[in-house]
Amino acid sequence: MRLDKFLSNAGMGSRKDVTKIIKEKRVTINEQIETVGKTYVSDDDIIKLDDRVVSLEKHVYIMLNKPKRVITATKDDKHQTVMDLIQHPQKEMLFPLGRLDRNTTGLLIITNDGQLGHQLLSPKKKVDKTYVVTLKKAITDEAIKQLETGVELSDFTTQPASVKVLRDDCIELTITEGKFHQVKRMMHAVENQVEELHRKSFGRLVLDPNLNFSESRKLTDDEIKLLFSHV
Repeated sequence: MRLDKFLSNAGMGSRKDVTKIIKEKRVTINEQIETVGKTYVSDDDIIKLDDRVVSLEKHVYIMLNKPKRVITATKDDKHQTVMDLIQHPQKEMLFPLGRLDRNTTGLLIITNDGQLGHQLLSPKKKVDKTYVVTLKKAITDEAIKQLETGVELSDFTTQPASVKVLRDDCIELTITEGKFHQVKRMMHAVENQVEELHRKSFGRLVLDPNLNFSESRKLTDDEIKLLFSHV
């Protein structure tokens, strides 16, 4: 990574700010003054600004309450992405863990920990995802039975889900998979239709009820431990 980008990602200022800082001979790499922002630095280099060691966060874990009409991607030329909602110096190094459909709301984890992401998304781990599902019509006992035993879709049969009825037309659905449009396809298979879909938890991590749509915050140490309890 370039020195100017490293300093900017570490929160030392904008690219323009850090270029000025570097030219003022305030930055050292391994105790040697460096005045060229394009100089590449490695993980083994010791970077200092005014004799203070500068470092990037090794791992970042952020909880986002995703709103509607925002896509789960790092970049998109046409639509606003979840990363556009994140304010963090190392934003360019972060990515969403898994995906929520454009009009699905709720808990999304933003991180730079690829190894953890791989573990949590692995089908072998069977990490629970819980959604509040608002339906077009009242759910039937037969539909609940189908969901709880496994629904046959065109390409696979779902694992048994857990269903909690909140209202006639609203359920809390917990699944262990997370395939494309899975909840919507499951509801269609039991002759119903999703009107609203909101993820409230991922594994043991529960969405902070104080987070409004589009808001985010870093996970606490205890919340990070909850994620790692699955791997």
